[in-house]
Amino acid sequence: MRAPAAGRRSPRALSAVPGVLTGTIALYITLVAFGNITDFDTNQQFVRHVLAMDTTFRDEDLMWRAIDSRALQDTAYIAIIVWESLAALVLLTATGMWCVGRDKDGIRRARRASTVGLLMVMLLFGAGFIAIGGEWFAMWQSKQWNGLEAATRVFLLSGIVLLLVHLPSAERGDPGSAD
Repeated sequence: MRAPAAGRRSPRALSAVPGVLTGTIALYITLVAFGNITDFDTNQQFVRHVLAMDTTFRDEDLMWRAIDSRALQDTAYIAIIVWESLAALVLLTATGMWCVGRDKDGIRRARRASTVGLLMVMLLFGAGFIAIGGEWFAMWQSKQWNGLEAATRVFLLSGIVLLLVHLPSAERGDPGSAD
């Protein structure tokens, strides 16, 4: 096997990028779900405080949005854990598909599964934590229970991986590839 000429990218190396990065996000969301299942109370308190809006500025124009019911708060938290777990399963499956699918159909299936899993993560962190938690429940106002920075980081990283998953590759025979 020859080394690529200076300044040229290796199609084989580039074809590993989507699989490795999908696997990285899979590992991350798997650990998040595992942590929430095995240390249920820590993030349960986070969800309860965000939904109760008890550490915000307590502006009366916003406080009608607060959810004080422990049952509803816990239902929301369990739904988050279920969503994380499903996203982890999809992304772990996609990672396996990247490892074994070297033909066009295998890559297409891996790309599709990665897309679904990455969008699941982006929906959770973008719509769930940034939009609903951050804006609707005014999480940005809380000094103690503000997860916007972490949510933004995960949302952006997942978006970058999603873009890389959809870049054309010469080895995969995608149209528009540079090699």
